[in-house]
Amino acid sequence: MTTFDSITDDLARLAIEVPSWAYGNSGTRFKVFGSAGTPRTVHEKIADAATVHRMTGLAPTVALHLPWDRVEDYAALSRYAQDLGVSLGTVNSNTFQDDDYKLGSLTNADPAVRRKAVQHNIDCLGAMNETGSRDLKIWLADGTNYPGQGDIRARQDWLAEGLAEIYAHLGTKQRLVLEYKFFEPAFYHTDVPDWGTSYAHVVALGERAMVCLDTGHHAPGTNIEFIVAQLLRLGRLGSFDFNSRFYADDDLIVGAADPFQLFRIMVEVIRGGGLTPSTGVAFMLDQCHNIEDKVPGQIRSVLNVQEMTARALLLDTDALDRARTAGDVLGANAVLMDAFYTDVRAPLRAWREERGLPADPMAAYAASGYQQTIEADRVGGTQAGWN
Repeated sequence: MTTFDSITDDLARLAIEVPSWAYGNSGTRFKVFGSAGTPRTVHEKIADAATVHRMTGLAPTVALHLPWDRVEDYAALSRYAQDLGVSLGTVNSNTFQDDDYKLGSLTNADPAVRRKAVQHNIDCLGAMNETGSRDLKIWLADGTNYPGQGDIRARQDWLAEGLAEIYAHLGTKQRLVLEYKFFEPAFYHTDVPDWGTSYAHVVALGERAMVCLDTGHHAPGTNIEFIVAQLLRLGRLGSFDFNSRFYADDDLIVGAADPFQLFRIMVEVIRGGGLTPSTGVAFMLDQCHNIEDKVPGQIRSVLNVQEMTARALLLDTDALDRARTAGDVLGANAVLMDAFYTDVRAPLRAWREERGLPADPMAAYAASGYQQTIEADRVGGTQAGWN
């Protein structure tokens, strides 16, 4: 039987990257709600992210989104983050908001638009050279809305060409991570709709090209933990974008809709060695806090991942193997469910206290006065948010 004391070293390896954009105003296609205390600059976003790490010890890096987080001096921004106790992590490119990209970016029929999209990603690599970031994450809104609108095959060729040019500019310690999405904003076909398409492109690029799995980017009923297991088996799972969904790409707090799914995913992560540094898997949140306060929303998110990771680490794999070998279907399921139903909240509180962290980070944040301070200080200027 696995005890909590035996998993503490593994649990200590868990690090979750938080996204800068989660601290800005966001919403749906219908409305973006403003909120007091919302950052106006990337520096204020990083300060909020550093607060999450200070409360939880789980979020040592901050992902940037360019051009949303563009600055003149990325090295200075990196030093600023380090002074606050965090580092700059993944850089996410943006080829979905300019009018030029209405009909696609890397898959646009216009060579000039494709050139622009490639150059933007190369510019992101230049910023990464200053921040020391490892991963360039590419998510494409490219696709079509109507049959016949575009040449599906030609678009794949253009995509491969563009990715190859970007990949050729990677530094020796940098990676290209290609995300996929089932649908939206394109509704007839999406150019990178699933893990298989992403995998096919990254394998063609080389060893430093990986797949990013966003937990909200799948058709209903998709077995996401199977994809996790397969990509780890193939050595191509580069990163996660953790969030939660009820219907589609809802980008809600991870574990909110289906904590059992998050548990099952973490079981396969552990089974595949995804918690070991050599695997190189980056765990990141990709969420939009539409109506709740941003900082406690991120605190709640990283705590949810930590709790389900602890439960997954407590899985009695020896008992599970015995039941599977014996063909004991219900026995194997019972072993899995025992781990899922284990209440780890009390030992996690003690574990945090031993490391000088608040036993209850949510309560500690509420009592810290940070929310009241930023609401009073961040008056005037333009709030960060969806552009």
